[in-house]
Amino acid sequence: MVYNSSNPLIVQSDRTLLLEAINPLFEQARDEIALFSELEKSPEYVHTYRITPLSLWNAAASGLTAEAIIASLRRYTKFEIPEGLIRYIVDYTERYGRVLIEPFDSSHIILKAQDELIAAEIWNDRNVRQYISDRQDEVSFLVPLGERGRIKQALVKIGYPAKDLAGYVSGAPLDFRLKEFDSLGVPFRLRDYQRQAVDAFYAEGSAEGGSGVVVLPCGAGKTMVALGVMEKLRCHTLVLTTGVTAARQWIKELLDKTNLSPDLIGEYNGEKKLLRPVTIATYNILVHRKRKTDDYPHFSLFNGSDWGLIVYDEVHLLPAPVFRITAEIQARRRLGLTATLVREDGREEEVFTLIGPKKYDVPWKVLERQRWIARAECLEIRVELVQDMRLAYAVSDEREKFRIASENPNKLPVIMELLRRHASDHVLIIGQYINQLRDIARMISAPIITGDTPNHERERLYAQFRNGSLSRLVVSKVANFSVDLPDANVAIQVSGTFGSRQEEAQRLGRVLRPKPGDNVAYFYSLVTKDSREQFFAANRQLFLTEQGYRYRIVNSDAVPVLGRG
Repeated sequence: MVYNSSNPLIVQSDRTLLLEAINPLFEQARDEIALFSELEKSPEYVHTYRITPLSLWNAAASGLTAEAIIASLRRYTKFEIPEGLIRYIVDYTERYGRVLIEPFDSSHIILKAQDELIAAEIWNDRNVRQYISDRQDEVSFLVPLGERGRIKQALVKIGYPAKDLAGYVSGAPLDFRLKEFDSLGVPFRLRDYQRQAVDAFYAEGSAEGGSGVVVLPCGAGKTMVALGVMEKLRCHTLVLTTGVTAARQWIKELLDKTNLSPDLIGEYNGEKKLLRPVTIATYNILVHRKRKTDDYPHFSLFNGSDWGLIVYDEVHLLPAPVFRITAEIQARRRLGLTATLVREDGREEEVFTLIGPKKYDVPWKVLERQRWIARAECLEIRVELVQDMRLAYAVSDEREKFRIASENPNKLPVIMELLRRHASDHVLIIGQYINQLRDIARMISAPIITGDTPNHERERLYAQFRNGSLSRLVVSKVANFSVDLPDANVAIQVSGTFGSRQEEAQRLGRVLRPKPGDNVAYFYSLVTKDSREQFFAANRQLFLTEQGYRYRIVNSDAVPVLGRG
């Protein structure tokens, strides 16, 4: 048996990869295996990854071959790779593209299997066959245009993700150009990695491109990638965002960095419903209906104009009902933007199938080294539970235990100490529970933004934070996404949504915009010691650990003696 003790990786037949975190080759190996596997857990010394069909299909769609994947494993493994795992990697990686979808006529697409055995499996699976209108020959099937998305979903279920080459409608034309200078006269051009992301999605206008997801860190300029794609396509575009604040930031960027005039940009949400060549809508308005039994009236927006491109901002938050309508609009180009493909509802497969596979990805630490995002110092501060709450905690159910731990009053003096340490910084205090946040806001005499705060008031407070007249801001989860606060360099997380990995990543992202000088940001997570909150905190940190972030863990009594950073 071959054995290389200096390598950091153990590759196992159950498709798990064990990576030594203290090995000199750890970072190189992590960056490579993250392209085709998923992180499951990351204690101090050994991180566990798993190879799955979806991780291999995303890798294949982004251009990785089975040979390249196996070569990466061989480069870092201590032992020989199990033969069964090699066959698994080859089989599942090569399944992507064994079924093609191509154009046929004005009412049908054609589904082509690589061979008769795959065709037989397709024809004899009733969940796939229900979307087939006719069999053309031994390996080809006719599918109505309207079933393009649904048959792709059914094919993934039997292990054959289709490579969709059926093409897209052009959409109504629009004169769309990026400016050479923004509205302040500062030179503007896409960064190299943003241009690479645009090119990977566009694929020179061929059917190979046009649908898929670009994965970039928070603060790395995903909106600029979308503007670059819009310049390539020059067509009417629908942009879907997480909320009104995010929508108005999109409008601000469009006016600042493109040739569009205000009359060409529409806002479609609970406050305004203007349909324009570029329309910015919110997920909330799309899924709004008066009764649960009603249809979704605003789904008509998807066909309300001749869209040539639909942009799904923060695609990992795409509401489940929007998948249904997305299955029906597969002839329109679709661009997903996200910092993480992780969905807490486990529907990553539907993002892959209906929005498209991962087209471009850059590890967070790569952009940090290039100073495109800030270097983050992450600390988990463990706080003892208040003595008189321990009995209530002990007799509560699991959900209530989490809430009691999250709202632990002993977190308040820790917040005060951190604010003292960061007296000259711009600090966000982020949490889940409104009463807790209100107590904190009163204690530090800072304004608070929650879901009940009117949009005009949110914008006023965000503007004050940006211009420096406000240096402390308490925010609920409404600030998790798409809030542009470039001067924020400290985030204190006091509570969160159980083990949500995506929320942890997005909250860190609030402080990752590049900073002048040392380019350092600070992220503190306050966690009640030996509690359900501590248990969930470990899961929350998984995605960021995969990206190379390390959490220092300290007890709250150590906070006063910590050096800044």
